[in-house]
Amino acid sequence: MEFNTTLLHGAAIARYPGREILPPISQVSAFRYESMEELEKVFLHKSMGYAYTRIGNPTISAFEQRLAELEGGAAAVCCSSGMSAITASLLAVCSSGDEIIASSGLYGGTIDLLRDLEKLGIHTVFTQQLTKEAVKELANEKTRVVFGELISNPAQRVLDVPSISEAAHERGIPLFVDATTATPYIARPLSLGADVVIHSTSKYLNGGGNAIGGVIIDGLSFPWDVNKHTALANFKKYGKRAFSVRLRTDIWENIGGCMAPVNAFFNYIGLDTLGLRMEKICKNADLLAHALEGIDGISVDYLTLESHPYHDFAGKYLGGHGGGILTIRAGSKEKAFLIINALKYAMIASNIGDLRTLVIHPASTLYIHSTREEMEAAGVYEDTIRVSVGIEDAEDLIVDFTNAIRSALEE
Repeated sequence: MEFNTTLLHGAAIARYPGREILPPISQVSAFRYESMEELEKVFLHKSMGYAYTRIGNPTISAFEQRLAELEGGAAAVCCSSGMSAITASLLAVCSSGDEIIASSGLYGGTIDLLRDLEKLGIHTVFTQQLTKEAVKELANEKTRVVFGELISNPAQRVLDVPSISEAAHERGIPLFVDATTATPYIARPLSLGADVVIHSTSKYLNGGGNAIGGVIIDGLSFPWDVNKHTALANFKKYGKRAFSVRLRTDIWENIGGCMAPVNAFFNYIGLDTLGLRMEKICKNADLLAHALEGIDGISVDYLTLESHPYHDFAGKYLGGHGGGILTIRAGSKEKAFLIINALKYAMIASNIGDLRTLVIHPASTLYIHSTREEMEAAGVYEDTIRVSVGIEDAEDLIVDFTNAIRSALEE
């Protein structure tokens, strides 16, 4: 099956108990059993079943199974948010004294999280460019994971996943990839060599801007060595499943970052149109970027522009797509604000991946806690405007942005 057919008719589309065409919303805290012996087996993981929604819920499971299939993974765990997913995945493999290798151009919230992990004794070694050469140079006996974004937000750098994973695997280190801005419609990191893929489902997977969530998907391909990854020592008997088993039955369960059943449902139904939305969003972003590129006084950054340094990677790993984010440099913060405030159709909001086009000044918001060096490493400057392109008619977006830019430059 092709992508859109898989979305609607894949193996993860189950036969639901009441013949529903969508999974019912099990909006409950706990599940009833007829005997204590039966419930005991569920708690001991000796019998399939649900006991408490923090630990598992059928609506959430339906969403997890669907995401695992789309990414080509074998196990998925849904979380309360994308940040919760990143936190749980890193804590599942890292203990105090361990190190993470990561790009310095990450999303601002992720950088803040990695800074917080320092307080737990988990150190992050940042590199300006996450490449195989950087991994070979920085990896040491303390390194437990390499972490990067497939398409960085908003810097729009593309990970060379095959070469980075090869370098990491040579040192016995897994590669975790945040693929939020790509989605499985554009690329599937597990098929490129990554070991774990993470999404903020609040973005493109949901598409409607109505539910927060995150997901961790394990390809069950990495040969965990518990002598190196001591955080998994108690899960040695599970072999390649050690990470996923610890994640679900230990870290994720104990931290309590579960997804709400109703949010799982909203994300589930949003997923139905992912392929259609991403096709339109990518086309709109490409048309808008090319239209704005010729305007004097600004610069435009988008992966499908031939001038973009990662243009070839977009063709090689992303099927020629550039994703839904483009950035504009207006020349000054004041001009950036003028442009944003003059737009008629684009909404000023901090999300991405919505049906609607959204804009924001990231230096004043998303990176407000970052240093100038951290911002610039992420492609954020005082005059940067981040645009999350929606599914409006491209012609209207082009006219709207063109008029706003020209008006601001005349001020």
